[in-house]
Amino acid sequence: MAAEKYPDGLPQPYSNDPTQWLFRGTVTDTTAPLQVALARLLGYAWPEQVEDGITPDTDGIVPLPALSGEKAAHERLLDVLAGVYGPDWTPEKLRELLSGVGADSLETWLRDKFFEQHAKLFHHRPFLWHIWDGRKDGFSAIVNYHTLDRARLEKLTYTYLGAWIDRQRAASEAGERGAEVRLAAALELQQKLEAILLGEPPFDIYVRWKALHEQPRGWNPDLNDGVRLNIRPFVTAGVLRSRVNVKWGKDRGSDPGKVDFQKVHGRDPQTDLEKHQSNERHNDLHFTLREKAEAARAREEVGA
Repeated sequence: MAAEKYPDGLPQPYSNDPTQWLFRGTVTDTTAPLQVALARLLGYAWPEQVEDGITPDTDGIVPLPALSGEKAAHERLLDVLAGVYGPDWTPEKLRELLSGVGADSLETWLRDKFFEQHAKLFHHRPFLWHIWDGRKDGFSAIVNYHTLDRARLEKLTYTYLGAWIDRQRAASEAGERGAEVRLAAALELQQKLEAILLGEPPFDIYVRWKALHEQPRGWNPDLNDGVRLNIRPFVTAGVLRSRVNVKWGKDRGSDPGKVDFQKVHGRDPQTDLEKHQSNERHNDLHFTLREKAEAARAREEVGA
């Protein structure tokens, strides 16, 4: 039957679903074109991705307002869409795409709906993070989590957000209405991002299968540890545009981190009301930079 149905051989595996590894990253052949177009702009690449002329952003950080010589995010996304659709790109095509995501413009979609839809589409393990200061007229940026190392988080905090802060400070001094409030919100966001960079509890990363001396110190995530664990400081700080359905409870299995906690503190990490069971792994532990450094020194001494 296969020979009759496929005389030229079996068809190649195919999917237009961007949550599947088989997906080839094509904006014009997918169930979520705006999501794919934005991911491609931010430099995300699917394993089987085809080359179609999209030039990704150089640092994986796209502010929504025009900053640091870059166009506003909705204008950059519009350029990507016009490029990939070519002659088929029309005002009607744009309206069709916006209708599919329940928005009236790319600007409002990026600002208000993108991140919630992104998190839902990718099963609440988002790889594009919408970081904002809590104001619709304030600072927002979408970042590619896979490229968000320490240097790029510093760039977001001090270069892009810093440029926005300078703009609002100048506007405030000029007496522009609302500038002072926007400045205060931006400064608060900067403080939160600085806390994530530092990595003291509760803005630290804890990886349940790693010993205390192996835990990240400050914002130095290991992508292999997964979004669920690495996103925790940003959720805790409340800097993401919408809620991400991630919990850090307990899983079954041994817990090297809990053993390290007992060594450092002489007590169980759980409360008196929640007694330890040996077949549980705890995900919501917090350790100070000092505790991690002491564990690393102790490890070095043992190795020596």
